[in-house]
Amino acid sequence: MTAPDQPQHLALVHAGQSAHWAAWMSERLSRLGAETSPVLWDPLRRRPNAEDLAGITARPGPIVLVLDDWFLRVEHRRPEAWGDLVRELAPDVRERLVMVSVTASPVPEGLARLGPVLELRGFRAEVVEARLLDAIGLTPASDRPVDLTRGRFPDTTWKARNTPRRNSRFTGREQVLAELHARFTSGGDGARVALRGVPGVGKRHTAIEYAHRHAAEYDTVWWVNCAKRATARADFARLADQLRLPVDNADTLHGRIETVKRALAGRSGWLIVLDGAEDPEELAAVLPEGRGHLLITTTSVNWSGSGAELVELAPFERDESVTFACLRTRRLTRDAAAELADAVEDMPLLLAQTAAWLDSNDTADVAGYVRELREGDPHRTDVATDGDDRTFQMVWSITLNTLRDEHPHAYELLRLLVFFSPHAIPVRLLRTARAADLPDHLAALVAEPSSWNATLRKLSEATSMRLEYDEGPYLDTKVVSALQMHRLFHRFVRLQLSAEQQAEASAIACQVLVAADPRDPGDAGTWARYAELIPHLEDTGAVTSPSPDVRTLVLNCIEYLRVRGEYREGVRLCRATVDAWTPMSGATDPKVLVATHQLMVMERRLGEYAAAERLGRQVLDAVTSVPEPGPVQVVRAKNGLAGTLMALGNYEEARTLLAEAAAQSASALGDEGVPRTLATRSNLAIALGLSGRYQESYELHRSVLRSSIELLGGRSQSTLHSGLHTAWMLRLLGRYGEALDLQEQNSQLHSQVFDKNHSQSLLSQHNLALCRRRVNEIGFARLMMRSVLDRLSRRRGASHPETLLVSSDYAMLLREQGNLEEARELAEDTLSRYRLLLGEHHPYAAGVLDNCALIQRCQGDHDGARARAEEARQRMERALGRHHVWAIGCALNTASARAATGDLAGAVELGRDALDRARAEIGVWHTLPMNLAAGLAQDLHANGEAEEALQVRATSLALLEADGYDEHRQVRAMFEGRRPYWDFEPQTI
Repeated sequence: MTAPDQPQHLALVHAGQSAHWAAWMSERLSRLGAETSPVLWDPLRRRPNAEDLAGITARPGPIVLVLDDWFLRVEHRRPEAWGDLVRELAPDVRERLVMVSVTASPVPEGLARLGPVLELRGFRAEVVEARLLDAIGLTPASDRPVDLTRGRFPDTTWKARNTPRRNSRFTGREQVLAELHARFTSGGDGARVALRGVPGVGKRHTAIEYAHRHAAEYDTVWWVNCAKRATARADFARLADQLRLPVDNADTLHGRIETVKRALAGRSGWLIVLDGAEDPEELAAVLPEGRGHLLITTTSVNWSGSGAELVELAPFERDESVTFACLRTRRLTRDAAAELADAVEDMPLLLAQTAAWLDSNDTADVAGYVRELREGDPHRTDVATDGDDRTFQMVWSITLNTLRDEHPHAYELLRLLVFFSPHAIPVRLLRTARAADLPDHLAALVAEPSSWNATLRKLSEATSMRLEYDEGPYLDTKVVSALQMHRLFHRFVRLQLSAEQQAEASAIACQVLVAADPRDPGDAGTWARYAELIPHLEDTGAVTSPSPDVRTLVLNCIEYLRVRGEYREGVRLCRATVDAWTPMSGATDPKVLVATHQLMVMERRLGEYAAAERLGRQVLDAVTSVPEPGPVQVVRAKNGLAGTLMALGNYEEARTLLAEAAAQSASALGDEGVPRTLATRSNLAIALGLSGRYQESYELHRSVLRSSIELLGGRSQSTLHSGLHTAWMLRLLGRYGEALDLQEQNSQLHSQVFDKNHSQSLLSQHNLALCRRRVNEIGFARLMMRSVLDRLSRRRGASHPETLLVSSDYAMLLREQGNLEEARELAEDTLSRYRLLLGEHHPYAAGVLDNCALIQRCQGDHDGARARAEEARQRMERALGRHHVWAIGCALNTASARAATGDLAGAVELGRDALDRARAEIGVWHTLPMNLAAGLAQDLHANGEAEEALQVRATSLALLEADGYDEHRQVRAMFEGRRPYWDFEPQTI
């Protein structure tokens, strides 16, 4: 055939799973001048009849039959269907039939008799198009260029894909699948659709089918198991590696998650599936934004409030149920399948399990089984049940009794498997467990691969559980790596066990996890294993176990969550652990104390300061109340509480506690050569800095740095931490050149040792930007600080303490550059967030309020600026006392604000007092008293007190000459007429 004058018509007959092949063919043929009519027909659901055939054959032109696995299954389930079709087709219609295969499966003999079958699978798009055109006899017009870039070829390879295996026996749901596709299509880029239904209705399998059926429409198809929040985050983060995104061994999952979200936001052509996602708020961190599609399976209606369209998934229609059951066992006639479907109320999960039972018990009477389901008493069996749904109970009672009586090894294994998380039972860990950790019969089963695999297959067949495979140790071999069990069935099996049986299975499951523990959560190479173990801690009973080995496992998992920055999941696990262990072992048990300390640390990292303080005081009271408290526990308790007190602004109590802890650690453990002692002294140095005692803080930091280099080396995290704080104190002392030299080296080492988004790396880069600012390299400082702020905002959120620290400093840098509106907006936002986080009486809230007043004065609102400066000064003095450096800094700005409103006498009075305090507290050479002197000289001169003004100026200039520090150029500018200022800098803890 050649292209006619009129468009040639083609009918494209296909099953639902080949819809994308049909769409691609239709698009190609239409562009070449043909008129196509895709015809969706599922021969497994109904026999071909005259009406179907009339719709297919009514118009002239080729009839293209797209053969896939669905159509080929007709040969096995409906051998008469194709015979009916052949008999109904008129000779001229049969001549128009063109069969094309898009499956790798061989074409059965019955189909081959209808005519030649053209293979399309496995070829390039250009070859497929040429073969298809040749088969239907369509020649493209010479003036119609072929655009092979248009449309997505169904055999396209994906950049990333981890979709679970397709269910080869998936049946029905065509209307729902079509609705999902329509919602995504009409929703455009960024569409979110939630597939909602009751447990057991088939949400997961429908989502799997959708992902496979439409995979060719996407570059990336990524499946996220949301049964546990930690699992969801780990699954989502793994996409960074699959997309080969530049993540340099990020220390936290958060960093990898944010990298993935940024990448997805900038591209289209992706489908993310969140399977089993119930709480939108819990999963907010893994909700991508951008031009792709998000498919959610859930039992909750809450997703509608999160921008997702809901699509309800009901039980099967009866015709779907019948086809579904018949595909799972050949024993059923359609009438018998209808009876079975009626007995289980068309619920897909129960249909799968009952059909599996019938297929495994081929001598059982089908009618009797259905009658037992309808009329039997589930409580008559000796399987204890729980719940109100009698149908579920009856199905599972029969299944378990059959397994117990006829396949005891499979039954015993099932009893153990239900003590792992049902969503990914770690069969691989069982297979590699030590024989001593398993009872004899299971150890023997595991030791014999053929028996082991046969038992797993029997479980899968009898209960309709899904097996997942990994590559085996030998060529062309597969081994079962995980087993997926529906959580309702999982719960049912657990509840039918006695208390003694549950305790026995729990102990075995815990030992399997202990044997799999790498025992080094700080090593990045072990993180994948810990991510695998954590979902099973609760189901195995590990969290409530009294075993020392199991508790060590739990503590290692908690440490993994802390190291990776998974603080919310860490807090949840810590609380469950502390609640379980304390009644059994007491609050002062060493492992209980470790778990409690971790809980306090992670609450503090989340900004839950009040809760962390209460917990810290409880721990310290408990530790010190025993007759002979352990020195390590006392030091750790004081350290932990002091860290929270520093965050709350209670610097003096924190300093006192840390001084005690440092002395106790040195006495009990040793001084310079003990890491714990060095860490405690480092914390004490931080507390001294927060107390305004910069010189003492610097000297102690420098001492710790030297000892840390000698003990741990120059590249350890502790050494780099000490170097960062030593440079920080040098800068606060006004020794800008020295601070810059040290911080440049420190920042370079951080970039070599840690990921650039590590918390310590970001703070190191921030301090380098502050040092650059103080030596007047404003452009460099702004670019670096903006980068740090952006990364912290994405990683920690806008209200995290680390983010607020940087946003406060960045606002003041913007003010110095003259970007007053942007500076004001950022400073006011930072102030609001600090007040929500710490309260309006916290020193940081007072300091940032003073920053806002300074910007306001630069904008010309002198009265408003003075009112806020006076308030900030008073709040800072109430919080820390009049002699704290920060209170003196607020006084400098308040004196300037008074002068700006014409109150020169008030400015002079406050300036004199602040200068005296500054010289007494931090010495005469520091930049703060120098700036105070410059401001006082200006106010004295303006107030007519010229003689005193000259005296103050001369004294300060003489000090500058004696000092000789080049970094005091900024102070010299103040004496030359610029108004001095002080901007508040929050400090890192």
